[in-house]
Amino acid sequence: MSQVLEKMKSRRSIRKYKPDKVPQELLDQIIEAGVYAASGRNQQDTIIIQVTDKKLRDEIMRMNCKIGGWKEGFDPFYGAPAMLIVLARRDEPNGVYNGSLVMGNLMLAAHELGLGSCWIHRAREEFETAWGKELLKSLGIQEEYEGIGHCALGFIEGAYPEAPARREHRVFYVK
Repeated sequence: MSQVLEKMKSRRSIRKYKPDKVPQELLDQIIEAGVYAASGRNQQDTIIIQVTDKKLRDEIMRMNCKIGGWKEGFDPFYGAPAMLIVLARRDEPNGVYNGSLVMGNLMLAAHELGLGSCWIHRAREEFETAWGKELLKSLGIQEEYEGIGHCALGFIEGAYPEAPARREHRVFYVK
């Protein structure tokens, strides 16, 4: 089996990270994989925001907790020291699908490079708030974007999870 297919089969969502900083060289490779994701009509309508600044990371964590309804102190990013936030242009009909492909590429690239990753939701709700719109504006992003997801990234704390068995009756053939 090809190495790519093997990585697809073995990648798991990681929910416990070491606090160690992720080297920028690794983040750059993961981001590059994201920008090379397929997109409908090759629109390339997605953007990626890298967050490694602890203050902003913790602010996003608190916003995500508030939206998710969790108690103060819970970390929906499981201690990951880095995150890549994927957004897609609101006016692009395929934006959510394109952003989902970007997220998949980010997670597979992280796995290939020995990092853990986890798709964390509520980016849509975050960037619908005045806080989210102000964050985009502070970065010089003027267009209307919809949050697709956060890719939590970091070095794995503990053992790598085993892949559970795949459920049956998920594929149908018409020959």
